[in-house]
Amino acid sequence: MLSKILLLVLALASAALGLADPAGAVGGHAVTSFTLSNGLQVVVLPDHRAPVVTHMIWYKVGAADETPGKSGLAHFLEHLMFKGTAKNPGDTFSQDVAEIGGQENAFTGSDYTGFYQRVPRAHLKEMMAFEADRMTGLVLNDDVVKPELKVVLEEQYMRVANNPAARLSEQMDAALYLNHPYGRPVIGWRHEIEKLDRDDALAFYRRFYSPNNAIVVIAGDVTSDEVKTDAEETYGKVADRAPTNLRQRPMEPQQEAPRTVMLADPRVEEPSVSRDYLVPSETTAKPGESEALDVLAHVLGSGEDCRLYRTLVVDKGIALNAGAYYSGTALDYAQFGVYGAPKPGVSLRDVEAGIDGVLNDVIDHGITVDELDRAKTRLIADAVYAEDNQVTLARWYGSALATGQTVDMVRTWPDRIRAVTANDVQQAARTWLDRRRSVTGYLVQSLQPQESHS
Repeated sequence: MLSKILLLVLALASAALGLADPAGAVGGHAVTSFTLSNGLQVVVLPDHRAPVVTHMIWYKVGAADETPGKSGLAHFLEHLMFKGTAKNPGDTFSQDVAEIGGQENAFTGSDYTGFYQRVPRAHLKEMMAFEADRMTGLVLNDDVVKPELKVVLEEQYMRVANNPAARLSEQMDAALYLNHPYGRPVIGWRHEIEKLDRDDALAFYRRFYSPNNAIVVIAGDVTSDEVKTDAEETYGKVADRAPTNLRQRPMEPQQEAPRTVMLADPRVEEPSVSRDYLVPSETTAKPGESEALDVLAHVLGSGEDCRLYRTLVVDKGIALNAGAYYSGTALDYAQFGVYGAPKPGVSLRDVEAGIDGVLNDVIDHGITVDELDRAKTRLIADAVYAEDNQVTLARWYGSALATGQTVDMVRTWPDRIRAVTANDVQQAARTWLDRRRSVTGYLVQSLQPQESHS
């Protein structure tokens, strides 16, 4: 069950979505995809280096699909999916995974909910049967629902309410999205979580949990033919029940004014300034736009030789750290972020001015050929190295497909990165680093004025 911070880490990693090589292969084997008669999409990522598999199911529903006033429902249901079915009551599923030495987990985002197991190859069909059973067979009663709601509330307290940085992030999201449901937290607003009940969970479950609203990704020691046979004998027996075109979301109006948010908490040990820009996602961007934003984020904020770190930390000596990121994997909108933390005696305003100076220099003068080549080389290299992790591989394919992309879009990502030019990067900066489409957040110990002492 992922916090927003971990989701952000995964979003940063999805800058390396080109996990297949340009020919569309992983570990030297072709990636395949097929759809069962009930609408379930299955993707197979062969990796025969060890007799293990990662079995992952993604439901195309997340926090942004919740009924207004019931925030946190998608995440709450994720918890309840472990409470058993008539066929496999209680924690039978989890006990089975543990007994065979496997691992399991689940996660919720704004656009998807996922469940996975990493197990010995011989137990794959067994995992598929368990997931197929709980796709429509979940049994809930108040004896399990009410205690689990307390667990979720405790999670919200520990990960958000008791974490100043997480609270600021929530407030910034709420300010960035004027109309779109991405503005509400994945874990939910506490006063709305407290009112969730069994009927809410079951109604949401029956509406969205269906084979024609899901994607299964299998990475590991398998072949496509083996997976297809097992999938038809397990998932293929589940009737679809979800209507099509479920995601009818309100879109953003024209944003015309920059916003600022300041959160003060005496527990803050390191003040910081951050800014999020509303930008296109990999799904909604025009051809080449998201790739240019990937490269721009890398040039500005990845590693100690990036523009922001080199300028603010090394050259000017006013910051402890500084960086940038592009969280591009989303169905509707994405975020481009920049951030910095001042050295003692330096104000947040000074660091913010330093960040703006770097951004304006890229907007006015672009980036160098060396910066461009270095960023593209590292992005593609990171993608190649990431193939060594089955779970990461399955996550990248699953998150892309659950947010409207295709297998081919994932496969061809390296070629699209190679095609990015310095002019593309400068144009992306000019177009999307627009303060009117942004929120700037200040994390401080107190609300005293942040004056410079440098």
